Amino acid sequence: MKSLSSLHRIKVLGRELQVRSTAPPERVREIEAYINCRVEEIEASGRSKDPLVIAILALLNVAESFLDLSSELAECSTKDNERLSRLLRSIEEAIG
Repeated sequence: MKSLSSLHRIKVLGRELQVRSTAPPERVREIEAYINCRVEEIEASGRSKDPLVIAILALLNVAESFLDLSSELAECSTKDNERLSRLLRSIEEAIG
């Protein structure tokens, strides 16, 4: 069971925000640091000075990373299920 959400202060793109989360404070800080790192990468590239554009580009980068990891996880899960099925068939044939 998740605990009740707590209020956290974070700073992104120079703006201080209050956010609610059920995550522990350490995890919220980790997320804040990750987002700020992505924002800094975009700012360093010089693609834009507009904070809204920087935020959108950071969001797109985070979404891409998320989707890549989700695909990898699904692929691993499928491979694991196939291995388990083969093992079960082998066991059933051996017991047979």
